[in-house]
Amino acid sequence: MIQLKFEIIINAPTDKVWLTLWSEESYREWTSVFSKGSYAKTDWKEGSKAYFLTPDGSGMLSKIKKSIPGRLMSIEHLGIVVDGVEDVQSNAAKSWAGAMEDYTLEVIEGHTLLRLKIDVVEAYKNFFLKTWPKALDGIKELAEKQS
Repeated sequence: MIQLKFEIIINAPTDKVWLTLWSEESYREWTSVFSKGSYAKTDWKEGSKAYFLTPDGSGMLSKIKKSIPGRLMSIEHLGIVVDGVEDVQSNAAKSWAGAMEDYTLEVIEGHTLLRLKIDVVEAYKNFFLKTWPKALDGIKELAEKQS
């Protein structure tokens, strides 16, 4: 597993960026770059399960490891979901187990700096190197439009 890091400055307050990241409608919008129709099924509370799914019911099984509203969302991947069924036993599931996604928001000169650290399986490195910058641009556009 390798770690990728991204960051973007957003001309919006941290609370707007936070809402853009985690509210259902905007989440679906900015994550569509990964897979059209992507959505999350969770309450975003620390300790809660989180399902990051495509319309066919497949995706990631995760846990909200830490949530400090407006500052930090840390997500730990536990396995995968295939056709709506949780899988933590297969090799594919185990390859993602323990992978982290950390979103940190910081105020810099009246703007929000969004930093992202993600652990990815080597096979997905190039996909995420291409798609995460697009997703961050989408987050920036949505948050700035709402400001």
